[in-house]
This record gives sequence, C-alpha cells and structure tokens, in this order.
Amino acid sequence: MTAIALVWVVSHGVAQPVNALAFGAFIAVGELARWGAVPGEREPAPLGAAGALAYALLGECAGEPTGHGAFQVVAVVVAGALVGAVPHVARGQGPALDHVARRVLTVGFAAVCFQPLYISGELGLWLGQGPYYALFLLVLLVLTALCDAVLAAVMLRAHTGHPFGPLLRDELRALPGIGSAVGATGAVMALAVAVAGLWALPVFCVPLLLTQLSFRRYAAVRATYGQTIASLARATEVAGYTRQGHARRVAELSTAVGREMGLSGPDLTLLEYAALMHDIGQLSLVDPVPDGATASLPPAEQRRIALLGGAVVRRTGVPAAVAAVVEQQADPYRDQPLAARIVRAVNAYDDLTGGSGGRAGGALAALEQLRLGTGHDYQPEVVESLARVLGRVLV
Repeated sequence: MTAIALVWVVSHGVAQPVNALAFGAFIAVGELARWGAVPGEREPAPLGAAGALAYALLGECAGEPTGHGAFQVVAVVVAGALVGAVPHVARGQGPALDHVARRVLTVGFAAVCFQPLYISGELGLWLGQGPYYALFLLVLLVLTALCDAVLAAVMLRAHTGHPFGPLLRDELRALPGIGSAVGATGAVMALAVAVAGLWALPVFCVPLLLTQLSFRRYAAVRATYGQTIASLARATEVAGYTRQGHARRVAELSTAVGREMGLSGPDLTLLEYAALMHDIGQLSLVDPVPDGATASLPPAEQRRIALLGGAVVRRTGVPAAVAAVVEQQADPYRDQPLAARIVRAVNAYDDLTGGSGGRAGGALAALEQLRLGTGHDYQPEVVESLARVLGRVLV
C-alpha cells in the first residue's frame, strides 16, 4: 500500500505541498511524543494518530478545497511516522513497524472512504455542509475505530497466539477511552482547519498532549500498583514457604488460561492479582509445607490456609473480589467462581511439576493427574484449556 502511494505521489506530484508538509510535521511530532510510553500502551502516539486521521478527513483548508487524495494521505502518514521514529531508532528502541503498519492501514481505510467522494463532489451533492455531513463523519469515525480494533486484535493474536475473540473484546472495550479522544479530535481538527487554516494544528497540540500525559500517568500508576502486588506476593518465597518464581509462574499461566477461556479486561486483572496472592495464607503456618505444595494437604488444612490468605489480602487494600477468589481456593470447583477454578488448577499444575513445567514429560504427567481430579477438585474445561495453552508453549 505504501509503495503504490509513493509511486502515485512521485508520478502525479504533491498536491498542496504546504498542507502536506504541515500535517507531516504534525504527525512526526506526535511520533516523537511516544517517549516515555508505558509498555503495552494501546495508543502510544495519540497526537500523531489524530493528525493522520485529520489529514485523511481534510476536505478544505481555510475555505479552499483540497485535492490531495487517499494515496497522498498514505504517503504523508508514512513519511511523518518514519521521520518521527528516527530518534527512537537512534536510542535503540526499534522502528515500531507494527505500530506504523497499523496506523497506515487504519488511516488508509478512512482516506479511501472519504477522499474519493469529496474530490468527486458527490459528498457535497448528497450531504452538503450541514448536519448530515457531520453525521457522515461520525459514522466514518466509528467504522475507522472498528477497523483499528480488528487490526490491533489480529496483531496481538499473531504475536501471542491467544484467541481472537477475547483480544477483540479488549480492544473494543478500550475504544471509549483514548480511542474516542483520538477519533473525535481528528475529526474536529479537520473541520477546524477547513475554517481557520493550518493555524488550527498547533492549537490542538496542547489539549492532546495533556490528554496523552494524563493517560500515561494513569497507566504508570496501574503498573506500579501491579508491581506492588507482585512484590507482596513474593513474601512467601522470601520466607521459604514456596519455590522461587511460583507466584509469577502461576499468574502468567493463569492469565493465559483465562484468555483461552474468553476472559478479558478487568476479569483478567482480577485473575492475575488473585494468582499472585493465592499462597499468601501460608505465612500463617508454623512449619512450611514441603516445596509449598498445598495441593497435597488435607482439604481442611487447604481451606484454613485459603481463609487466612483471604484475610491477609483484605488488609492490603487490594479489591475485595481478589480476596474472595483467594478464600475459595479450597472449595469444590462447582462452588467457585471461574477465576478461583483457574488459579486452583494452575497452582496444582505448578506444584506437581515442581516449577519445571517446560519439560513435556512432567507436564503430561501433571495434566493426567489433574484430569483424574476433575470429578471434585478441578473443572474439566479449565484443565483442557490449560492443556491447550501448554500445547502452544511446549511445542
């Protein structure tokens, strides 16, 4: 797509080069603002995304019609994104090619839907410049947001192997956040440039940068909160009650099983926190359980440890739902919420493999033992989901 756009621009020339240069610089500045982005941030460069979308939806500049077309939109977006990525590459952070590809495809979709209709004059004949034109832009923004969500889910599916459905639900749930802010700002920016000219671009820089800073601080606070919980969960390892890395392994594998079973968003966060803190009740024991393997204890002792763990979690400021999952670890699986069923099965798997689940033989033997306990202790669907996740990891 980029190659075709560049060939077209070279052969036909750049239409309204001042506009192209201004929007290209705006997108490059937006890409530069990726500095300090939190890993996993959904939109690390909202300023660049809004500028690219505004150029795709630009029909007029200071009352004068534009005619740059969809191919020039793609060329300018690629050029701006790559120029803005140069300092990041120089610092060894990589060119973020997935990020650029997703941006090009999403903005290209919006440009292909808007530019041909506008340049041909059909859009003006059908809708004019009144409320129907604004409604058309709103519908186009919704379709563009859906396109971007699908692309993001496809990329995550390719990288992680997780089921597509939960990943897409995660992306759709995130749309009312930074996604809606970017889309609305891009559309309003295009309308403002149509009236006020290119001076509207720097005016919109400030609120977008402040929005980006706010989202980044929120993400940093959440990351710090997660790290605090992970540090607290390591108390059992430091005290010698569980194996090194046990809580982390259970949390990572539980999250993967949760995704396999269709969990997403807050449900996954709850599952991760409960998995990290599921053994905190062992700190109440006078003598540690050998290797921290509570799965081998009598049911009454397991239940006592689980209740004590829930009591500890409730005093840490962690959401009460996490404490409820920890407290129900020793209950029959039919009485447990899904998160507790997953944590219990994964915890037993890690205990049975001794933390060395990377060996296929040990993993198969542990899974067979879990399947034997599906009548009372472990939900069959959870065990089979765990088997599928391990099948991808151990291949």
